[in-house]
Amino acid sequence: MIWETIVILIYSAALLLIFMYALSQLNLLFNYLRAKKRDDKAPKFNLSLPEETPYVTIQLPVYNELYVMERLLENISHITYPKDKLEIQVLDDSTDESLEATAQKVKELQQTGLDIQHITREKRTGFKAGALKEGLKIAKGEFIAIFDADFLPESDWLLKTVPFFKNPEIGVVQTRWAHLNRDYSILTRVQAFALDAHFTLEQVGRNSKGHFINFNGTAGIWRKDCILDAGNWEGDTLTEDLDLSYRAQLKNWKFKYLEDVQTPAELPVVISAARSQQFRWNKGGAENFQKMLWKVLKNKNASFKTKVHGILHLLNSTMFLNVLIVAILSIPMLYIKNEYAHLKTYFIVMSFFVISTLIFFICYWYTFKKIYGSGFLKFMEYVGMFFVFFSIAMGFSVHNSVAVLEGHLGKKSEFVRTPKFNLSAVKDSWKNNKYLRKGITPNIIIEGILMLYFAFGMYSAFVVGDQGGDFGLFPFHLMLFIGFGFVFFKSILSKV
Repeated sequence: MIWETIVILIYSAALLLIFMYALSQLNLLFNYLRAKKRDDKAPKFNLSLPEETPYVTIQLPVYNELYVMERLLENISHITYPKDKLEIQVLDDSTDESLEATAQKVKELQQTGLDIQHITREKRTGFKAGALKEGLKIAKGEFIAIFDADFLPESDWLLKTVPFFKNPEIGVVQTRWAHLNRDYSILTRVQAFALDAHFTLEQVGRNSKGHFINFNGTAGIWRKDCILDAGNWEGDTLTEDLDLSYRAQLKNWKFKYLEDVQTPAELPVVISAARSQQFRWNKGGAENFQKMLWKVLKNKNASFKTKVHGILHLLNSTMFLNVLIVAILSIPMLYIKNEYAHLKTYFIVMSFFVISTLIFFICYWYTFKKIYGSGFLKFMEYVGMFFVFFSIAMGFSVHNSVAVLEGHLGKKSEFVRTPKFNLSAVKDSWKNNKYLRKGITPNIIIEGILMLYFAFGMYSAFVVGDQGGDFGLFPFHLMLFIGFGFVFFKSILSKV
């Protein structure tokens, strides 16, 4: 019974942590719903007055972005803002033919009177954080707007964001990501589904109560003094944006999140690109938990509730590890349940934790409804989307758990950029993208094995016990089978 006890304890602990995270999401939902009823009375600059119009620098950190650079520069060149108070820095660390093409495009834009500079470095020290820090040294602007290569802000983006800096306590204004290619494939729809939850429920839910939120690495604007006061960009984690966000808020800078200002961007259309992005985000989250935990706990200005939300925010990526633990142990637990009758009460109590899934279902419905609308047909569409999303998210749990463990254990790795494609229509193909990585990784093999493992879990539902089977975990194992199968076969097919 020793091994059974160990399995039960680990399984129960993981379920409890997931439940705590679900409760925090429910609290954010309540915050979100209350926030929507309040009017925004924040003071704003009047940009029609020259004396109230601050100098702005737009930074474009790029690295080998052959397919999207021309689109990016054309888009940014149409930003509406007084030309005498705007500069654009193309922070280009590229090592391929895009470097020369970008230099030529920048020269063309300079001839139109645009203050745009092509800034390069010999060494990619600090990766994106290093490039931003290098550009900041010579930036003319009081405020620094940042866009990744696949983001296409509307022409009036600065006019909608800069005014909020009239409040001298505001250090960052962050906008909501929109998705240029949301309907390209199941993979892009699932990514959009997850990001929409973050950019509505989580960002608004935290920001409305003064809890810590994060600058999302792009589609936001910083007060230059805030960056410097917080210690400037640091490249010791893979999510330099989350790192600087927490350091700034721990020094009492306020962040302003604008849900209604959308900044369109491209979602990864091939699973290897999504993997590289997910790995960086999840490992960076764990690295920042290790870096920031004690700073958050010891901060005298943050409330207890803000600290709790902050810790759970930093632990966000670690939930993948808990999900993986629960998934793998669920099959041994199925056999333990039907082998030891005296544990019946324990399993009745454990069934309570299905409420975690119900909480996520409710929270994500409000996110979905915000974007797609309500009604019976939309709700049924949502039910299907939720099932697909949860299945595929669990299919990523091995890959993301490896990232999380590396982050917590302090293993360093290179900043791997997410390949961009410049695709929108379903007919567009990604197969000739030169930045895609080839080869089958050990994680992909493990995901294939787990697909078979959860097929065995579904089979077990029919044969355990002496009462004709136990189907309580069958839906869970079905979702895991579908999720790991999707990730495995998509990964294999993207390599050929």
